Amino acid sequence: MLRQRVVTALILLALLLPALFYTDPTPFLFLILVFLAAGAWEWGRLNQLSQSNSLLTAMICLTLCGVTWGAGGVSKEVGFLWVSGGIAWVIAGSVVLSRGVAGWGRIPSALRWLVGVVFLWLAWLAVAQARSVGHNFLLSVLALVWVADVGAYFFGRALGGRFVKGKLAPSISPGKSWEGVWGGMLCVFLFGVGWVWVDQTFVLDSPSLFSQLYRAGIPWFVGGTILLAAMSVVGDLVESLVKRNAQVKDSSALLPGHGGVLDRIDAILPTLPLALMLSVLTNS
Repeated sequence: MLRQRVVTALILLALLLPALFYTDPTPFLFLILVFLAAGAWEWGRLNQLSQSNSLLTAMICLTLCGVTWGAGGVSKEVGFLWVSGGIAWVIAGSVVLSRGVAGWGRIPSALRWLVGVVFLWLAWLAVAQARSVGHNFLLSVLALVWVADVGAYFFGRALGGRFVKGKLAPSISPGKSWEGVWGGMLCVFLFGVGWVWVDQTFVLDSPSLFSQLYRAGIPWFVGGTILLAAMSVVGDLVESLVKRNAQVKDSSALLPGHGGVLDRIDAILPTLPLALMLSVLTNS
């Protein structure tokens, strides 16, 4: 399993990193579009759609993103979209998690399907616009998610249950602890401080998200990093809840050793739109 994970990760990096740093953003945006279309196919399957309807879901996601791309949406100022999209993620995530696995099954299937497709489209546009801001900005958001995940894992292993006996969400993801979440937030905060120092020391292509929050003031920096770290956990939990409802371990087997595409990007789906929302608010 470990060997599969490493090989798959190396192949993905070999595809994504050259495309990310290529002067023309087209190859990178196309690769992300393919990944999100695969995620849309998985979303159809998680909502118990047939194979043909799941493929249709992927085609609809491709079409939405393609039309947006062709209409110049990547370069348009859509601040209202990021603010409304970020708020929608906070509300939707809170409602879904509060209702639990049983509550998810009571939501009309058409509504569940639609919300998932919209959020996947929003994620693609968020990646595209973050890439247009600059490599430093996009990488800082992605790194924030990875640091929150790694920090939560190690703090959870070391301190889980030491201060709070109850688990974070025992019916959805029994392994997650409150100590892990707090540890992930602490790691993100410290990581952000370090990234701000790098931004101030070296000349980079664009300010990172951390620097934008820092320039807006300490409350923005602290509150923004905590919010994004928390929402990365929400994204993870929402996908775990959906998989429990569908009674599957992974969203698919597209990525050997990792599961499916949604298993890899679940924490990123809410974080990127929220990062752009914070960028809009701190630059207004």
